[in-house]
Amino acid sequence: MRYQLEKLSQSTGLVPETEVSLAALIKQVSSLPTGVRPRGLSRPAAAAYIGVSQSLFDEMIRDGRMPKPKLANTRTIWDIVELDAAFDALPTRGVDNPWDASYG
Repeated sequence: MRYQLEKLSQSTGLVPETEVSLAALIKQVSSLPTGVRPRGLSRPAAAAYIGVSQSLFDEMIRDGRMPKPKLANTRTIWDIVELDAAFDALPTRGVDNPWDASYG
């Protein structure tokens, strides 16, 4: 199983801090048809999706860099579209003016 997680990590570019977060992502994605990505992610999977630890992900939610979760009954889920937008809005290392990164 560890070998499979490492291979998946290499092929997807995801580098979670724990195998648990990657395993959660694998479990969610494996039940979908090939080529279909999940719209909602659990906390461990959302943190792994953007490449940070769960504790840093929680901090980013608190300070507004990442979106707050949606609720489906008692389940807490993060919208992958909102995660993508929040990730795109993060600053880029080495760029003084964020507009320069977008418009050259």
